[in-house]
Amino acid sequence: MLHFVKNIQTVDGLISNLYKDITIPEMTKKITDIFEMQGYKVIDQQFGNLILEKGNRTTRLLLGAFVKYFKFSVTMTQNTENELTVNVFQQSSGMSGGLIGMNQIKTELTRLNFVFANI
Repeated sequence: MLHFVKNIQTVDGLISNLYKDITIPEMTKKITDIFEMQGYKVIDQQFGNLILEKGNRTTRLLLGAFVKYFKFSVTMTQNTENELTVNVFQQSSGMSGGLIGMNQIKTELTRLNFVFANI
């Protein structure tokens, strides 16, 4: 079942979506399953807060844009009994990969917007 209702806001480094008929633990499980299959390491910091990380930061610093590194944080807030707001924040700028690295981050954020819209 698709829980996505609408995109509330999309600006540089932020995606905010509204979902219906899903709880924070259920959404956490869905995000973890989907992103671990895509090679992300999902770190559950606290209830409703996740860190999504893919790649190696040290290698990215050494080799630049040749190595992909992405880091995003996800926060979830229960609005009403049936609504959930999910915010995805960009945590790495891509500067260590130069202009190519910054473009990689923008492209990945666009892809994440599509992935989160299909939950």
